Amino acid sequence: MTEQQTSILVPEKLREIEQTEGVRVLYAAESGSRAWDFASPDSDFDVRFLYVRPREYYLRLDKTRDVLEYPIDDTWDVSGWDLNKALRLLHGGNLTLFEWAGSPIVYHTTSLWEEKIRPLLPDYFQPKTGLWHYCSMAKNNCRSYLERETIKAKRYFYILRPLLACRWILERRSPVPMRFSELVESQLPPELRPVVEELVRRKRETPELGEIPNIPALDAYIRAEFEELHRRIEAEPEQPAKPWEPLNRMFLQTLEAFEA
Repeated sequence: MTEQQTSILVPEKLREIEQTEGVRVLYAAESGSRAWDFASPDSDFDVRFLYVRPREYYLRLDKTRDVLEYPIDDTWDVSGWDLNKALRLLHGGNLTLFEWAGSPIVYHTTSLWEEKIRPLLPDYFQPKTGLWHYCSMAKNNCRSYLERETIKAKRYFYILRPLLACRWILERRSPVPMRFSELVESQLPPELRPVVEELVRRKRETPELGEIPNIPALDAYIRAEFEELHRRIEAEPEQPAKPWEPLNRMFLQTLEAFEA
């Protein structure tokens, strides 16, 4: 399936979700390798969306759902968060909304998202939380792979992107761009860029690139980055608590707009 076909089918799927679930979709975007710009020809579509329900749903005593998830197949991976859940996590510095908001592939948007929700995001970005998030992501993807003689090529991307994201935060104190190429151009040492750019080219052209021999220069860079990042993150100042009131006010305004 082409991206053009997907840009047509995703809005149809979102309308179906709205009708079936009784929700309003506020925003939907690509969140996986296609948004990072290093997708393979057979990569699936990772569609993530934000939705809201009628006010009465949030006033119930029994436990309610705050996530919508649909069966994953070879083409689709579709799931969404209730605005209530998203804002609670945003208050704590969770990076999910920043990642979605930064996607270069937007399937659906609304004035509520663009005028009410998105403008609030920068005030809730927490550098230290973001640094720990990306550093842990890189570490989890690394595991023992650098101790082997071969590694899945895509594993390098899942290690390098969060490491470069940490560099971005340390330097700019702002949310990280989704496109891998932007991080490579601004944060990766120049001598390593041709190596990584060649890996990206091969991944885009090959359905399953599979295992490749370890690249010593990249391995050395990754090990050095882990050591330095831990030191610098530990030295980061603690972050003051963020206010709830702007989020509460915006949530209520969104519910009122739903009922209008």
